[in-house]
Amino acid sequence: MRLAVAALVSTLALAAACAAAVATSAAPSTSTAPRHEPILPVQAEDTYYKSAAEAVDIRIAERGIKPAKNVILFVGDGMGVSTITASRIYAGQSAGVDGESFRLAMESLPWSALSKTYSHDYQVSDSAATATAMTAGLKTKSGFLGVSSAANFGNCASAQGTEADTLFEIAQRAGLATGVISTARITHATPGATYAKVPHRNWEADADMRGASSDTCKDIARQLIEGPSSDFDVILGGGRAKFLPAETPDPEYPDQTGERADGRNLMEEWAAKDGTRKTVFDRAGFAAIDFASDVKVFGLFEPSHMQYELDREADTAGEPSLEEMTRAAITRLSRNEDGFVLMVEGGRIDHAHHAGNAIRALEDTLAFDAAIAAALEMTNAEDTLIIVTADHSHSLTINGYPQRGNPILGLVTAGASSEGGSLGADGLPYTTLSYANGPGACRETDKDAEGKPEYDCKRYDLTGIDTGAPDFRQQSLVPLYSETHGGEDVAAFASGPGANLISGVIEQNEIFHVMGRAVGLIPAPAAEE
Repeated sequence: MRLAVAALVSTLALAAACAAAVATSAAPSTSTAPRHEPILPVQAEDTYYKSAAEAVDIRIAERGIKPAKNVILFVGDGMGVSTITASRIYAGQSAGVDGESFRLAMESLPWSALSKTYSHDYQVSDSAATATAMTAGLKTKSGFLGVSSAANFGNCASAQGTEADTLFEIAQRAGLATGVISTARITHATPGATYAKVPHRNWEADADMRGASSDTCKDIARQLIEGPSSDFDVILGGGRAKFLPAETPDPEYPDQTGERADGRNLMEEWAAKDGTRKTVFDRAGFAAIDFASDVKVFGLFEPSHMQYELDREADTAGEPSLEEMTRAAITRLSRNEDGFVLMVEGGRIDHAHHAGNAIRALEDTLAFDAAIAAALEMTNAEDTLIIVTADHSHSLTINGYPQRGNPILGLVTAGASSEGGSLGADGLPYTTLSYANGPGACRETDKDAEGKPEYDCKRYDLTGIDTGAPDFRQQSLVPLYSETHGGEDVAAFASGPGANLISGVIEQNEIFHVMGRAVGLIPAPAAEE
């Protein structure tokens, strides 16, 4: 049994019990959550912000809202509904029980909605715009982090005056503890949306800012250690190369170096700010930290993204699981009597989908779900709002007419349906999981001079192929080097104070307003005069 599934099964019953307690707590709140002086974000006049604020305010007037002390936003990057369904079946089958009727921890949360993920300029958005919607309450252009749609892509000067306050920055001003965790680079789009303000999501280090002046725009890594986010209590993820000088060897991989062209070691600069800070690079360093103290922790466990869950055990220096990082963060942030705001991202779900590699996407979804179960176990449903959602979907499909109990990663087997069998019109078998586009569309025959694959655009014959192997790529319809995002609505699950506002079909940027109003950090929209 894979570790992700084992962790999930061991905590699932407790997670369901926690969520069930929330569902029955309809009586007036007895919460002792601190009340804060609301802070009006600088983006409050943005049209998208105002529309979402008004929509949430109407629901509050109709349903009421209980005060929350803490907020945890779980973001499964690329975790569309088909990913959740496939992961559920995979978890059950891996545990030796019925997969179709299995239940993930996230599915035990009592409130749910569909969230509309389009951005200001794209039907199918990217993680930067969608994460900004959830952390700052406004929709913006794809590729933007923390700036409004008034800016121009890649133009530093145009971004000035369009910056938005994030919920994490507002929480910090109000005295709450703050944290961000990701299995991706901490400068990547979703975690970056908690603090960064850039008109180009790829400006993660100064060396990435081609054609842009570092005098007028700061790279994302630099913003993390020079801005309000420098005082985040817990920062855990990957991406240390963006913080280290180009001539500095990586602490785990001596043949690799940092990526910064300015010669600055931003991790050392962060640690030197005061005596409460610790930086860590591996599992041993992580395990040595007393998270039950007032220490501030900056842990970056890989030069780029952290390992996929399927590969984590083989990591040279070792790295903590997403569940372990979540438990550590909650332990540390809970020390603040005024409450905390935390983001936890399962970032590598998205990367596996882009590679057309469903098994790694499912394994990372289960690791993400184990972190959710841990949070439900460690927090009080009376004072902690937990929202679980995705930034966007992917083109993963569950298709054919496989019989119940058929391995979710396996080939479709002929059932009783007269509408389809186990072979395509080309006479070849196909898998239950496939993608609408991506690298698995055609047979690779050779590579060109640049090393890119060449295809003959005939399907592989999967007869006798282990379609559950770690490196198997699901077949796809349209041949692309990288599979794309999907544009359908994504699920949002919620428990705790304010969760009753997560229902129906909502705009993605309303999630910010639900969180902000529940914890008392942002004001109700001003009445029109």
